[in-house]
Amino acid sequence: MRRRILLAILLAVAVTTLALGVPLGLTALRLVETLTREELKTSIQQIALQLDDDLANSRPPDLTDLQSAIPQNRRLIVTLPGHPDQVVGPDPGADVLAEQIEILRKGTVTIELPAGPTRARQTQVAGLVLLVIVITIAIASGVAIVTARRLAQPLGHVANRAGRLGAGDFRPDPRRYGVAELDRVAEALDTSAGALAELVQRERDLVGDVSHQLRSRLTALQLRLEALQLTSDAENAADAAAALEQAERLGDVLDELLAAAREARATDAEPLDLAGALPEITNEWREPLRNKGRALRVRVDGRPMAKATTARLREAIGVLLDNALRHGAGPVSVSVRASDATVAIEVSDGGSGVPDELVAHIFDRGVSGVGSTGVGLALARALVESDGGRLELSVPRPATFTIFLPVPRVDDVRGVRWPAERSPR
Repeated sequence: MRRRILLAILLAVAVTTLALGVPLGLTALRLVETLTREELKTSIQQIALQLDDDLANSRPPDLTDLQSAIPQNRRLIVTLPGHPDQVVGPDPGADVLAEQIEILRKGTVTIELPAGPTRARQTQVAGLVLLVIVITIAIASGVAIVTARRLAQPLGHVANRAGRLGAGDFRPDPRRYGVAELDRVAEALDTSAGALAELVQRERDLVGDVSHQLRSRLTALQLRLEALQLTSDAENAADAAAALEQAERLGDVLDELLAAAREARATDAEPLDLAGALPEITNEWREPLRNKGRALRVRVDGRPMAKATTARLREAIGVLLDNALRHGAGPVSVSVRASDATVAIEVSDGGSGVPDELVAHIFDRGVSGVGSTGVGLALARALVESDGGRLELSVPRPATFTIFLPVPRVDDVRGVRWPAERSPR
């Protein structure tokens, strides 16, 4: 896009410059010759007046008196019928500029000038016009590059924003560009992000509610069937055992479906070395916290691996650290603890924590107790769940949020390239 904008601007500048520069150059060349000829006409008119005066008084023309009026490097030729031509001045050569005027007795006066100096001035003027054109194109190119960059950067940002939206990043972006059309696109993306976030959240809530209800009913059915197995009627006991077996199979199918759904949401997630990724993710928050006199502590023991998307994890942790910066107090701690199936990332601070009335609704969209939009935590949870994990408020006071991420399979970890100093032993 930047290249197209740049080429379009440069093409317009080139056409405009040529349309103005070529006529300007031709006019300048003609102007130099016209000024030279005007100078010659002025000189020859003065000489012709004096010669007419001599002829009118029946005096023979005497060119010696006119030598002072003849400019240097010019040749004067006086022609009178019945008299030989009178010539004063050096021979100007073959390439000359000449002006002629008539005098009394059907005579003529001609003045000639070597064309070389005039051609040299024309060359200088042409070079000056060409230099102006080159400078104009150079300045226009600089302006075109800056303009193309200023136009292409917002377009690139909008494209990246759309890409993040497709990857599951539903956070609104407050950046605007001062271009009405691009600002409308950005606002449309923010509106779409909010709608998609609500849709995805409602879908996940529905799946969670349905799975919970099915699991509860299935558990009650299994307990009832187990009780029926204890009956003295052998036929009924056998039927109950068969039904219990089917119920257990149904439970296994339900577990497989839920696991497959989680895997489908986390298709972009890859094995991530938290010992290397977490300090890099949190590093951008050190300076803002330091400016408020607060510290950021990151603790990662060992080399825990998690299945996650770096971009989504960065955004989710960014929301938690931003909340700690805005609403918390004291040092902020980010720590990692791992188990066989789950890796937990805890983000906590020393503030007053979450009020009791907000604990149950802290992740609901639009819920906030401090005047903010109430969008960040809901989107952070959506991002974590997109990688097959979950985000919970584990401790209300002081506020401690925990991100639970799945541990990648052994086959997935084998494909990870480890730095030399961190390669597994």
